[in-house]
Amino acid sequence: MIDVTLLAFAIVALIGIATPGPTVLLALTNGSRYGLRRALPGLAGAMISDFVLIGAVALGLGALLAASEFWFSVVKWLGAGYLAFLGLMLLRSKGSLDVTAGAAAGSGSATSIFLKSFLVAVTNPKGYLFFSAFLPQFIVPDAPQFQQYAILALVFALIDLAVMFGYALLGSRAVHLLKRKGALWLDRLCGGALLALAGSLAFYRRAAS
Repeated sequence: MIDVTLLAFAIVALIGIATPGPTVLLALTNGSRYGLRRALPGLAGAMISDFVLIGAVALGLGALLAASEFWFSVVKWLGAGYLAFLGLMLLRSKGSLDVTAGAAAGSGSATSIFLKSFLVAVTNPKGYLFFSAFLPQFIVPDAPQFQQYAILALVFALIDLAVMFGYALLGSRAVHLLKRKGALWLDRLCGGALLALAGSLAFYRRAAS
């Protein structure tokens, strides 16, 4: 894999990652609700999910979802249901601005924050289909496959980490400019966006093979 190819991959990956989606919304809301430090487990969850997704695609799971309507539907409805659940939780929140408290509340524990970001990514069939279509364009067929997928996964995950850190930092800075009512509306906005994404995923259909 030549450097120019890797650079092209990084640029396209950056554009795709920075485009607002479920993990971006979670990084933003985690930063605003809990502060940057407590949002870090969510960044780790998003980063690890990249390795899982790319590893699964390398092993053929992306091709399976593209070929099987049943398994595509299973993953799709799991993802849509989980996004809807997170959206409803944000809509029901009271707009907490407590960024100094520890992980006393279960919903703000490090494990919970990590799992939310991780599960949102790995239950989204679009991720598998995206990587299945995207990654082969940067893979040299007659070269060792494992090393190439590992390099692409590392580059993608590091870019993802940097971008999510930026969104979490933005959220943590915004919290100091917002009163409680403003934080409440931020939760409502992100909750509504997650519900909209859940709806779009529910109506998303596998491309005919």
